[in-house]
Amino acid sequence: MIQITENASRQIHKMLAKRQLGESGLRVGVKAGGCSGFEYTFGWEADPRQDDVVFEGPDGAKVFVDPRSLRVLDGTVLDYDTSLLSKGFLLNNPHAKSTCGCGVSFSV
Repeated sequence: MIQITENASRQIHKMLAKRQLGESGLRVGVKAGGCSGFEYTFGWEADPRQDDVVFEGPDGAKVFVDPRSLRVLDGTVLDYDTSLLSKGFLLNNPHAKSTCGCGVSFSV
């Protein structure tokens, strides 16, 4: 399960409205790479793929996750940070044993 915070949900809706490209949700995934072994991937999609698991946050914001990525992301909280030092989606992943300073790369 992926939990979507209110901040993340608001930002997903805001970005989809701004883009106006017919997308309906945010794709979150994991791929091999980065300086710690794995890295998070993000993208916009019109529809979920056939095998995707779809998670809904407050106000119906949708996040699409493929089954392979879900094995590493299960239990993760998706948030959005708007602090003065950074701005972007944050993943609080309970499976991540260590993370890189970039915040995108992690190991399990």
